[in-house]
Amino acid sequence: MFEVRFHGRGGQGAVTAADLLALAAFEEGRFAQSFPSFGSERTGAPVVSFCRLADREIRTREPVVTPDCVIVLDPTLVHQVDLLAGLGPDGYLVINTSRTLEQLGLASVGAVLRPERALTVPATDVALRHLGRALPNAAILGAFAALTAQVSLDAVRQAVRERFGRNAELAQRNSAAAAELFDTTVRALSGGRAMLGAPTA
Repeated sequence: MFEVRFHGRGGQGAVTAADLLALAAFEEGRFAQSFPSFGSERTGAPVVSFCRLADREIRTREPVVTPDCVIVLDPTLVHQVDLLAGLGPDGYLVINTSRTLEQLGLASVGAVLRPERALTVPATDVALRHLGRALPNAAILGAFAALTAQVSLDAVRQAVRERFGRNAELAQRNSAAAAELFDTTVRALSGGRAMLGAPTA
């Protein structure tokens, strides 16, 4: 089983991101579950959501406490929440920011995780260009797919189409954002970089 914990703020789509990831797993014939944990439901308040992916039925319903991957949608949470809680040395970390881990004050992450598994990606920048709104959830799943290979980009894009099926244009824009960050992540990883600069228009 592969467990993912999402950290974000209300209104950024952390819950939707977990749902989309579960849908992507379903698309590939796997079992999945997603659910949120709200401290407060108001916009801007910290939100945590969870997703589990597996090749057999998932029986547990507990919150994810030992994630295989942590995805952070809002970098302002970096020093407010213990983002690495429960994350082991073979885990993955994806943070939505155009800054490096060092610039975020997370240089010590390299002592915890393998360097090629800790990544910063400009998901909000990509979302703004494709959607005109700061909703990075679909975009960051493209980076997740490239980094972990737990789901394919095709599955992510199909999940986006299903979720936003009533608005074909919105589905297409989110799908394009995911594809762009997937491709950018693949290029960055092949070049040995752990930070993706904001793409040029």
